[in-house]
Amino acid sequence: MKLLVTGGAGFIGSNFVRWALGRHADLRVTVLDKLTYAGNLDNLRDIAADPRLEFIRGDVADPAVVDPLVAATDAVVNFAAETHVDRSIMDAGAFIDTDVRGTWVLLEAARRHRIGRFLQVSTDEVYGHVATGASVETDPLAPRSPYSASKAGGDLMIGAYRATYGLPVLITRGSNTIGPFQYPEKVVPVFVTNALDDQPLPVYGDGGALRDYIYVTDHCSGIDAVLRDGQDGEIYNVGGGNQIDTLVLARVILDRLGKPHSLIQLVPDRPGHDRRYNLDCGKLRALGWAPEHTFESALAATVDWYVENEWWWRKLKSGEYLDYYRRNYRERGSPLQRLPVER
Repeated sequence: MKLLVTGGAGFIGSNFVRWALGRHADLRVTVLDKLTYAGNLDNLRDIAADPRLEFIRGDVADPAVVDPLVAATDAVVNFAAETHVDRSIMDAGAFIDTDVRGTWVLLEAARRHRIGRFLQVSTDEVYGHVATGASVETDPLAPRSPYSASKAGGDLMIGAYRATYGLPVLITRGSNTIGPFQYPEKVVPVFVTNALDDQPLPVYGDGGALRDYIYVTDHCSGIDAVLRDGQDGEIYNVGGGNQIDTLVLARVILDRLGKPHSLIQLVPDRPGHDRRYNLDCGKLRALGWAPEHTFESALAATVDWYVENEWWWRKLKSGEYLDYYRRNYRERGSPLQRLPVER
């Protein structure tokens, strides 16, 4: 199989490329990535010499770049997205460009060249706040942030191309994913790296927001199962099967690092913050998939990776990152005791 992986130098995308090449000897992968702040060739460094892997730098929303790559592939897995809710609240434009327009550009190329499979990697956030029970794939979309709205827009475009053109499309909707190579603006890496530097861990609101955490290789195996065995036109939820609130998450991380709970700092809540997500993954389990990691083992592996790989994250927590971090909390009137400085 010749596979085009867009956003393949990002967090989940790079882990998927590594995971898939390690399990499918007949696979050839082309990675297309714009290398924005969260795209990083270091994420692929250990597999860069694999002759089955090709990297192309380019924008998923540029038809001139996308068209020849899609023409030369058997299937597309689209990870390309702006993904951080806080950044979408500050400036939604880039999210519309990549998450909606980029998806449309890929779909148009897939339609023209009649590729065999198109898999859209989406998020549980498109379901919005789930007060009780668990989201199933047929639930209505109710996004509440510019990020989740942009992802929902891409999902709807996928469905439209299936209905209108008969394109062989699939969608996966993943829960909060943790593991190596996640840019340190997301909750787990920001908590871990802040704790290592004895900086406050910013916990939104009262810390009671509930999330389902899945280890990145489990997410990758779920995507691969859908790509190979999923039914055309269908949506599959991919979750870890747990409900952890932010305060518990922070305490477990601090305990593993031997740091005091006094580093936890409550900050003003995110506007439109969804209180709870929860996924019913029975449809994906029916394909034979199940996560291999518990929450405890997934978080332990993630924390340990950041401890052992300071070379990767230390250089990221400067420049652009610090500008974002300071603006995010200062503009929302955060009472953080202190903000990080250049190191």
